[in-house]
Amino acid sequence: MTDSGSDASYGHVATRDVDTRHGVILYLEDITVSFDGFKALNKLNLDIGVGELRCIIGPNGAGKTTMMDVITGKTPPTSGTAFFGQNVDLTKLSETEIAHAGIGRKFQRPTVFENHSVFENLELAMKTDKRVGPTLFAKLTGQQADAIGSTLELIRLTHEAWRPAGLLSHGQKQWLEIGMLLMQEPMLLLLDEPVAGMTDAETERTGELLNELKGRHSLMVVEHDMDFVTSIAGNGKVTVLHEGSVLAEGSMAQVQADQRVIEVYLGR
Repeated sequence: MTDSGSDASYGHVATRDVDTRHGVILYLEDITVSFDGFKALNKLNLDIGVGELRCIIGPNGAGKTTMMDVITGKTPPTSGTAFFGQNVDLTKLSETEIAHAGIGRKFQRPTVFENHSVFENLELAMKTDKRVGPTLFAKLTGQQADAIGSTLELIRLTHEAWRPAGLLSHGQKQWLEIGMLLMQEPMLLLLDEPVAGMTDAETERTGELLNELKGRHSLMVVEHDMDFVTSIAGNGKVTVLHEGSVLAEGSMAQVQADQRVIEVYLGR
């Protein structure tokens, strides 16, 4: 893990350069993405506060995945602006630069190193010099070992530390992947359907984990499980996407009572 005094970075962006003094971690304005004339995103406007847990819901094809692709640099917008904090223009950065600036993304299906132990997965994910020489001869510092230990405790896998990741349950693999993202020291986490395929007990534990992360990190959670969204949203804001733009936004109770949302997504 990078020491607090390190200036390590990819390109010209380092995590410490992100200006969040105005309380906004992500700002999207008039983001449009067109594919052969089809607008996957249509003048999308969205902002997320520092330390906020924001739930994003909406029907299939609403633009949720494309929005995350824009934020992480996978898909450039056709038009519009996307800022990380007040000063980092995401549209001018590569995927690697965006990740190093402090945005981590977890896809729906977990991707862990199944032949390595849980501990080794977290070690491999650390923000360190990935060149072959330093990697081959690297030894964990006390600070790095402590960081892995605290992450293991947070994701409730301390007792599984030396177990091959391939032997974990589906839910445990999801938690491990979140832990691997945390080792990258992200300021903003994008989580795509984090409880898909989980047992009820795993889903409940995941909700607890996300609420523990809230405040320390900003989180965008894209999810179809409305019971789970209700359990983690609390009094926070829920954003509903439809046809590439924001249809409604507010508390879960407000969104559930919105006739437009009922018609296009929730149903009755």
